[in-house]
Amino acid sequence: MNIAILSRGPGNFSTKRLMEEAITRGHNVRVINHAECYVTVEKSRPVVRYQGDDLGDIDVIIPRIGQSITKYGTAIVRQFEMQGVYTTASSIAINRSRDKLRSMQILARADVGIPKTVFARETSDVDDVVEQAGGAPLIIKVARGTHGNGVVLAETRKAAQAVMQAFYVEGVNFLVQEFVEESAGEDIRAFVVGGRVVASMKRQSLDDDFRSNLHQGGEGSTVKLSDEERKTALKAAKAMGLSICGVDMMRSDRGPLVLEVNPSPGFGIEQVTGRNIAEKIIEYIEQNAKAKQRKDRVGA
Repeated sequence: MNIAILSRGPGNFSTKRLMEEAITRGHNVRVINHAECYVTVEKSRPVVRYQGDDLGDIDVIIPRIGQSITKYGTAIVRQFEMQGVYTTASSIAINRSRDKLRSMQILARADVGIPKTVFARETSDVDDVVEQAGGAPLIIKVARGTHGNGVVLAETRKAAQAVMQAFYVEGVNFLVQEFVEESAGEDIRAFVVGGRVVASMKRQSLDDDFRSNLHQGGEGSTVKLSDEERKTALKAAKAMGLSICGVDMMRSDRGPLVLEVNPSPGFGIEQVTGRNIAEKIIEYIEQNAKAKQRKDRVGA
């Protein structure tokens, strides 16, 4: 098959691993910078062009769309979808997962455990927001963000008020979430491929930082998921419409709580667990690319 990896970083570890495994299994692979793609829109003829060429010979795309270019990147993915090209992540699923509020709403509707969450923007009812989220300490985060950026721990009601007022001045939508003390500085990443958890790791901050993201200096180690954690990860992936994703969860006294479902998870988990994730993804593509894309029924 002719496979295109949509990535702005051809030297990125995840991109290189996907390319290596696809080539090993006999496929033709190109890394395409989706930021440099452009489309022509006319009746019955959707076209994606790149560096002066028509990308009409692509069988499969693997979107690795960065947070900062989600809107443009998913527009390119959508144009490929209109051509009938198989994609490992639909444009609408990527958009949903990048919107923290929308993803929490979808997960809650699917009866997936999540931290208690309040969404706000300009409210003056700070005390009620704090109360509804379970009281200080609290996690306050911008509605769109990744790698742990735009996330603040407010240890007191006064600190929470100051952060919310700062976001208000900047005109930023934000989420206020309960602070789960028993999992501070620690979470679990479950890597899902085709309805199976193919690898899992625990991420732990190395200092007093409450964030455990590897991009924030966290350390990864292998972890065995409980049956409940495995089921939660698969339920979250299904709810978000993502067959390939990373599901981030916290362990709490009331069970696993999903923090995020990432449509472009990094492959650092390969180095931590020794599992060949890239191979699993290419195998999944081989098994499913010829099947007709299923209609999305979740809603925008």
